[in-house]
Amino acid sequence: MNYRKLGKTGLTVSEIGLGGEWLERHNAQEVKEVIDCCAKAGINILDCWMSEPNVRTNIGAALKGQREKWIIQGHIGSTWQNGQYVRTRELEKVDEAFKDLLTRMDTDYIDLGMIHFVDEPAEFSRIMEGEFIDYVKGLRQKGSIRHIGLSTHNPDVARLAAESGVVEMILFSVNPAFDMLPASEDLDDYFKDEYEEHIGGIAPERARLYQICQQQGVGITVMKGYEGGRLFSEKTSPFGVALTPIQCLHYALTRPAVASVMVGFDTPEHVAAAVAYETATEEERDYATVLAHAPRHAYSGLCTYCGHCAPCPVGIDIAMLNKLYDLAQMQTEVPASLAAHYKGLSKHGDDCIKCRGCESRCPFGVPVIERMEKMVKVFQTQGSLE
Repeated sequence: MNYRKLGKTGLTVSEIGLGGEWLERHNAQEVKEVIDCCAKAGINILDCWMSEPNVRTNIGAALKGQREKWIIQGHIGSTWQNGQYVRTRELEKVDEAFKDLLTRMDTDYIDLGMIHFVDEPAEFSRIMEGEFIDYVKGLRQKGSIRHIGLSTHNPDVARLAAESGVVEMILFSVNPAFDMLPASEDLDDYFKDEYEEHIGGIAPERARLYQICQQQGVGITVMKGYEGGRLFSEKTSPFGVALTPIQCLHYALTRPAVASVMVGFDTPEHVAAAVAYETATEEERDYATVLAHAPRHAYSGLCTYCGHCAPCPVGIDIAMLNKLYDLAQMQTEVPASLAAHYKGLSKHGDDCIKCRGCESRCPFGVPVIERMEKMVKVFQTQGSLE
């Protein structure tokens, strides 16, 4: 495993990290197997943005006896209310959730205290000028967090954070689909320059962000490096070509200021697939040739199941429904197991009241209401759920 300095924090992190999101679906033993596998491979950083109590407890139990070996990236403002994830700036709820994180992780400090999910410049300003940042600074002063970080999908917010002098590192979404724009209509010209030094067509605001972070010593840890797995299939990739985990990792790790990619692991096999990057050949890492011959380059409205659409006022697990719907769309018929999983959820697409709160919170412009209507037809017709 290779290790990198995380900006000016002074921390040294494995370039492959553990994004804990998918661990919510697993029991304590399965979570321990994944975390033990990560530790054996040399992974030393994990992200826990999830507020769901069981997953926090399971991660904490798996870390028992090895806490000092791990750098924990824990989120401030991710709370669990009435059985659902809620992002909030209400300090009473924020403090309760943060203390819960410490308790369930069985630790008295979090290495990287992440201001959770800030995607609008106006909100960033409110946070930095109000009581929220005072609370976060107070946690650092007490030693409850060691460093201040921020998570965002918005390059403008990330730039403001990098230039703030307060935020020391950023969790940011990085992958080719989010970053690149066609340099011309001829995609054969897309990578005319050597990609190690310059990639023509990266969205200017994102390219500038990476440069600013490098200049300011603000390290980046990466989320959405695989674009929710969609980049692995030519049918679902916005480029029309499939990339491998190794190619996605190489893309993210070649951005300036990037220190580690937080990969969502379901199983030890997924850990092995990512860690294979460490011994991969240059040919195996080469994403440029693949993208240079891609039939198309586009991205819009694709769900990556991040969960920021929550909370739903009627209790729909929107991210899970979208995942099941996307899985169904990849096949000619809805498998019985998939239909049964859909039916087994407490709420379905036809329970949607079309309040559009989810759409307003989605960082990627997913047309949630439209997808809800489509999934009702898909599962009730093909899945025989009536």
